[in-house]
Amino acid sequence: MNNIQFPSRRSPVMGCNGMVATSQPLATAAGLSILAAGGNAADAAVATAAALNVTEPTSTGIGGDVFALYYDARTKQVSALNGSGRAPAALSLERLQKENIKELPPFHPYTITVPGACAGWFDLIEKHGTLPMKKILAPAIDLAENGFPVTPITAHFWERGAGRQLQSALNGHELTVEGRAPKAGEIFSNKGLARTFRKIAEDGKRAYYEGEIAESIAQVIQESGGCLNTADLAAHHSTWDEPISVNYRGYRIWECPPNGQGLAALLALNLLEGFNLASLAPLSTRRLHLQIEAMRLAFADARWYVSDPAFSSIPLNELLSKAYSDERRKLINLKKATLDQKHGTPIKSHGTVYFSVVDKDGNACSFIISNYMGFGTGIVPKGWGFTLQNRGHNFNLEADHPNSLQPNKRPYHTIIPAMATREEDGSLYASYGVMGGFMQPQGHMQVACALIDDGMDPQTSLDMPRFCIEPTEDGGFASLEEGIPDKTIAALTRRGHPTRKISGWERALFGRGQVIVRERSGVLVAGSDSRADGCAMTL
Repeated sequence: MNNIQFPSRRSPVMGCNGMVATSQPLATAAGLSILAAGGNAADAAVATAAALNVTEPTSTGIGGDVFALYYDARTKQVSALNGSGRAPAALSLERLQKENIKELPPFHPYTITVPGACAGWFDLIEKHGTLPMKKILAPAIDLAENGFPVTPITAHFWERGAGRQLQSALNGHELTVEGRAPKAGEIFSNKGLARTFRKIAEDGKRAYYEGEIAESIAQVIQESGGCLNTADLAAHHSTWDEPISVNYRGYRIWECPPNGQGLAALLALNLLEGFNLASLAPLSTRRLHLQIEAMRLAFADARWYVSDPAFSSIPLNELLSKAYSDERRKLINLKKATLDQKHGTPIKSHGTVYFSVVDKDGNACSFIISNYMGFGTGIVPKGWGFTLQNRGHNFNLEADHPNSLQPNKRPYHTIIPAMATREEDGSLYASYGVMGGFMQPQGHMQVACALIDDGMDPQTSLDMPRFCIEPTEDGGFASLEEGIPDKTIAALTRRGHPTRKISGWERALFGRGQVIVRERSGVLVAGSDSRADGCAMTL
């Protein structure tokens, strides 16, 4: 199984009675079982998230954060859940300066923000769900208690994590088999995680943030040299935010607002709306040049403006206006790359898994949950079976930056879910997303263009080779996936794009997406990324 080959031909999955698309078949099955039991999209989403925590701990878990978009078919309203955590009250730039820390190592205990996933699960169910948490978590508890066969791509990244965070982090061995990663096809059980899920199913989210789980989290962080404590955990709360959106060629594309980076995807789509992309072949030099340049401009703004809105004023209406995009679009040179784009100043008027669920009534949940960098810090609260995230690594350590580290502040967050509705009547068009660090807004934009500009079905839109640029001050490399023609790569290089061709296991750079489209007839059409182990399935 180590010689896995990536080329794949998948047909889109079709059905009418509910659909789940994830990166793990057993997690897809868990979500479907909740739909079959009468649950709705919210219930199935939380069941799926918990099952993914069991089957793909290399990417996600209850020690991380969550964001979700929920479409209510009755009201045609989209709501946005921000389940991300905040920095400890005792962590500040002054503290880092006293300790002579100029840059946080990626797995340092100071990168641990309060894990928001557990509260997010409960808050989603409280607002939109219909079933009790005991029933919702039952499939994941069974998988954790009795074990599951590890899938090939997960086994590969588990091995990487075992040799990286888990080997040195406190209690990291709990997520290994005597210090090594489980192999593809090997049965792995996680009784500590089963214990965690039973505890919260019985006692609610307070058991995580105020009970013995909270005490274990605080203890292991402090033993590791961090400063997050039980008071930080007890103070945590999710927020329900107003989603942000733009109209792209008759479809309203929805994202969660900052501190998430969904803003970057919307900025890029606004820029691209000024070009006739449908007249350009999807993998042509002209098409990719425009998309890459739009993303460079979008990231220039996102690097500056994406921050915790509780700490800084973000001019979202102005940034997302068509007038602003018209001005910024003038900075795109049609013939050559511009690598050093700067953020604009609009004039005021003011390690991850993604999955998608749509139920038989047309309710949809676009859901993303992550540890960051695989297993996060790799630090495990003793006996509870999950690792703690390292989201604080995305704070800026410059005092005058909007995303600067401050106590009780949320950092710039890479994980973002997306959704699309039809502008003319507000009906659900698609629940979709692409996971993978700073690839995510780039993936959202590329999938949206494939669906809307090219009329591709969900599976084809995910199978298309992708690009990924680094959101750096100097523009970074344009990484181009195997499958993009060599002549196109050469032409992009001549236009001034620093390029590199990516193949094999490195294709993880381009993320792993899931898409469910709801046709006007009520038929659901889904795709699941061939870069992952998962699938889309229907009732």
